[in-house]
Amino acid sequence: MHLLVRWLLAPLARLLYRPQVEGADRIPHTGPVIIASNHRAAVDTAVVALTAGRPVSFLGKAEYFVGGSLKGRALASFLTALGYVPVDRTNAKAGLAALHAARTVLDAGGAFAIYPEGTRSLDGRLHRGHTGVATLALGTGAPVVPVALIGTERVQPVGARFPRLHRVTVRYGEPLDFSRYDGLESSSMIRRAVTDEIMDAISMLSEQVYVDQYHQRPAA
Repeated sequence: MHLLVRWLLAPLARLLYRPQVEGADRIPHTGPVIIASNHRAAVDTAVVALTAGRPVSFLGKAEYFVGGSLKGRALASFLTALGYVPVDRTNAKAGLAALHAARTVLDAGGAFAIYPEGTRSLDGRLHRGHTGVATLALGTGAPVVPVALIGTERVQPVGARFPRLHRVTVRYGEPLDFSRYDGLESSSMIRRAVTDEIMDAISMLSEQVYVDQYHQRPAA
């Protein structure tokens, strides 16, 4: 499945969508790195995976990986090939489990992608980031590459089941180094400062209006 994604599906997607990629060479080719992106659509994960230039891991719901049917096994294999790491988000310790899974990837020298907003923006604005990205950066020493995804909300608008053809732009920024805060990862003020710096970099790249409040999905 990994070879199918790499040699068939990935080139086909690039041919169909012709993403305009800026600054991909700023992502270190080796060693741990955190890719921090804005989040506009369900296809964002695929866009990052196809343009980063190296394998990237993402968090995925554990229930997607446990199906016993042929369809379930195929889905699990496909998600694994895309770089998803299963995490159980149904219990009270889901946040800790997510951080542990991400840190495992980084400690092994891998690339890990995260959406600091926590969920995709439904109003087009960039919202306040959660401090998990800072916890990872400070705890592992990995540099953070900010990313702006532009136009993915037109590829798969809210409520659309299938992607549409629309060109997207992916802008990778300069890596952010937070080694000046070594030993201070337990400070909530430092974690907030690091997160805000990352969100500011994403805002500059995406040119979105920044809102200093967490994104709240409308009640069902």
